[in-house]
Amino acid sequence: MTRLEGFDAVLFDLDGVLTSTADQHFAAWKRMFDEFLHRYGQQRGESHRPFDRGDYNTYVDGVPRYDGVRNFLTSRAIALEEGSPEDPPSADTVSGLGNRKNDLVNDIISTEGVEVYDGSLTLLRDLRKRGVATAVVSSSRNCAMVLRVAGIDGLFDTRVDGEVALELGLPGKPAPDTFLEAARRVQVPPARAVVVEDALLGVQAGRSGDFGLVVGVDRVGQAEALRAHGADVVVTDLAQLLD
Repeated sequence: MTRLEGFDAVLFDLDGVLTSTADQHFAAWKRMFDEFLHRYGQQRGESHRPFDRGDYNTYVDGVPRYDGVRNFLTSRAIALEEGSPEDPPSADTVSGLGNRKNDLVNDIISTEGVEVYDGSLTLLRDLRKRGVATAVVSSSRNCAMVLRVAGIDGLFDTRVDGEVALELGLPGKPAPDTFLEAARRVQVPPARAVVVEDALLGVQAGRSGDFGLVVGVDRVGQAEALRAHGADVVVTDLAQLLD
C-alpha cells in the first residue's frame, strides 16, 4: 500500500466515496429544489434557474441537510423561515424543504438500492486485513441504513454520522469536528489518520483538522477544486491508493 503506508486509521466519507449514493442525493436535491423554485417563482411572477450539479457541489454536498438548504437559498437570495425538524415535507421552510429532500432520497434508495464502488470495497478489505482502523464520517442521518443496505456495515470500527453529530452537538463540515471525533474513537491522533472525501467542504474539513493525509475522490471532474480546498492526493478510484 504505497500512498497510505504509515498511517494508522482511514476515515471515509460515505456518499460518492464508498457508495454511489451521491448521485441519488443529487437527484433528490434537484427534484426538491426545482419544484420549490417553480412554485416560489410562480407566486412572485419570477423565473429561477434550476438547481444544477454546480449548486450541489458548492452548497449542499457533504454538509448537514438543513445547512445545505440554507446555503443554496442564500446563493439565490431567497429567505425562508427556519421552521422546525417536525415540519411536514410540504412546508416551505428550511426544515420542511430538508425533510422533503430526505423523503425523496429514501424513496430513491429503497427503489434502486445502494451500489458500493468496487475500488472502495477492495481498499476497505485490504485495510482491514492490515489491521488499519476504519471509520465512516458522514453528514447523513441515514448513514447506518445505507451501510446496512450496502452490506458493508461490518467493515468499520466506528461511525460518526448526522445522528451522532446531532447527539454530541458537533458542527458539520467544513468544520473538522466529526472527523476529529472519529479519530478520537479509534484512538489515533489526526496526524496518523487519513481523510478520504469527494466533497469540497469535506476536503476542507480534513485539511483544517490537520490530518496526516487528505485524499480527494474525483467522481465528477473537479480534481483542481479538490486540490484547491486542501486535498494532498486526488484519485478517481480508491483502488489507485493500493500498490
